[in-house]
Amino acid sequence: MQLTGAQALVKSLEAQGVEVIFGLPGGAILPVYDPMIDSPIRHILVRHEQGAGHMAEGYAQVTGRPGVAMVTSGPGATNIVTPLANAAMDSTPLVVIAGQVARASIGTDAFQECDTTGITMGVTKHNWLVTDAQDLPAVIAEAFYVATTGRPGPVLVDVPKDVSNATMDWYEPGVVDLAGYHPREVGDKDLVRQAAHLIQRSERPVIYAGGGILKSRASKALLAFAELTGIPVVTTLMARGAFPDSHALCLGMPGMHGNYTAVTAMQRSDCLIALGSRFDDRVTGKLSEFAKDAKVIHVDIDPAEIGKVRMPDVGIAGDCRLVIEALDDSVRALVSSGEAQADRSPWLATIRSWQEEHPLHYDRETSEGVLKPQFVVESLRDATPDDTIVVAGVGQHQMWASQYWRFEHPYTWVNSGGLGTMGFAVPAAIGAKVGMPDRLVWAIDGDGCFQMTAQELVTASAERIPVKVAILNNAYLGMVRQWQEMFYEERYSEVYLSPDLPDYVLWAEAMGCVGIRVEHPEEVLPAIEKANDVDDRPVVIDFRTDAMEKVYPMVPAGASNDDIVVDPRFGQGGR
Repeated sequence: MQLTGAQALVKSLEAQGVEVIFGLPGGAILPVYDPMIDSPIRHILVRHEQGAGHMAEGYAQVTGRPGVAMVTSGPGATNIVTPLANAAMDSTPLVVIAGQVARASIGTDAFQECDTTGITMGVTKHNWLVTDAQDLPAVIAEAFYVATTGRPGPVLVDVPKDVSNATMDWYEPGVVDLAGYHPREVGDKDLVRQAAHLIQRSERPVIYAGGGILKSRASKALLAFAELTGIPVVTTLMARGAFPDSHALCLGMPGMHGNYTAVTAMQRSDCLIALGSRFDDRVTGKLSEFAKDAKVIHVDIDPAEIGKVRMPDVGIAGDCRLVIEALDDSVRALVSSGEAQADRSPWLATIRSWQEEHPLHYDRETSEGVLKPQFVVESLRDATPDDTIVVAGVGQHQMWASQYWRFEHPYTWVNSGGLGTMGFAVPAAIGAKVGMPDRLVWAIDGDGCFQMTAQELVTASAERIPVKVAILNNAYLGMVRQWQEMFYEERYSEVYLSPDLPDYVLWAEAMGCVGIRVEHPEEVLPAIEKANDVDDRPVVIDFRTDAMEKVYPMVPAGASNDDIVVDPRFGQGGR
């Protein structure tokens, strides 16, 4: 059967089970958009290519399936570089199809030409420039295989216009076998046994659960292992929801804005069991002072992560779920053979005392009805089902959302962790809603973030994707203002926005959304309930929040986690 390259490309995407593509057409990708008319794949027309990438990320994070975006050459491709970098940092499976100028024009500075594969090489797991239409089925199969196996990540396929227009003989590509690419899933048995011995002997162990738990579908295995061993669990920003917050062993989020107990438990541990986590600088603080007395067991699908930041005592390359299950079996075998577990009751008692002495705080008693952002998050949390999907932008609102929401289920928290991309929330929430149409999806955004990608609410309105957006509007680039207040002697340089410019209600309405403004605490719940009742269009609520509120606890950049600062209104923490 003869097809054009464009037809073969679309047919290959269908063969991979693609249900939806987020994209924006242009000259170089135009041949591919023609057969899209006859394809069962749903196409969602975005208003900016960055939105396409973030929508694909949101879709991927909640479904576990690769998100797919399609853009044209030149500026279309460069506009999606930020989502590619974001997906690379957060190990999100993404397949981007980019148009390219005809092969004969490559290198001539033709209209809308750029070196797309060169530009994206550093922010993709792999990329391809297709020079023969006959290669398209095999390349697309390889792209999906690379994006979804081992450590997931983004890939890009660059397709010149003349390749899309050329003819080819269709074939089924068969099993993908790439030379030199063989991700290891099963952990070394001897290393697993060594780890089990360390765990049994430890008196102050902590499980340091990262986003790899979610990527490997290991939440149930993690819960079973924690309950078997009685070891408390911290869940990083990328792992919120991987372990239920209501569980007695859950310590919550560690890191720069983690809670006191999670941060301090890691510092005082004698055995740190890192599962799918990468010892990010926001978690470790000053590396030389991080968990100095701890033996480290590090499990990761990516061998390059093991020893990259902290040299482990036992490093196991493998899929988190499979390695956790092997550890579970190995610990049970040790118990059966008579190797008793160390006494951890003093450790657990110490942890409980930290939780009682240093809970999360904010000033609920306000004058003149000032609206606290934490109160808004709590109100949203309490007025929505516990399987609501929460999508955050980046900044103070992201930290408050992670701190004050109670995550009971995996894949209910979507955010930009590693790259910290402002503007992520709105398009990612749209992608999440497309992936999980029967679930309630709330984006918690800041006014600074919202202004970067709000135009994608036009996409949501046109496509009838009823996401909800809560803007914590403090009229500042809040996290930057917090740093300037704390570390730059209150010299506020270029951080003030405005509570009224733009008018978020009018803007929302102009984009086809329901717009609501909330200025006082008593208005919060009625507004949320009204938003929850709307199911035929997006809703935007402009919550006018306290501009001076800061995120606590906080570990200052470059400082030791022992120097954690809690809200001075409620007593100083630290060592």
